[in-house]
Amino acid sequence: MEKGKFDYSSAVAELEALVAKVEDPATGIDDIAGTVAKAGDLLKKCRAYLRQAREALDSLDPDTERI
Repeated sequence: MEKGKFDYSSAVAELEALVAKVEDPATGIDDIAGTVAKAGDLLKKCRAYLRQAREALDSLDPDTERI
């Protein structure tokens, strides 16, 4: 994923690729640590993006009940 504008779809696709890499028996233990760290960073960004989207939607209709 390139620097700059966050693309949620690309981040999810990258997370799926990282999961596949971790699940691959050919992946070395040293590679797994870096992959998991990168996945953690992407998860934080995805959660922040979703939180902002939720807040934007809530601001459109403040009477909407949060689930």
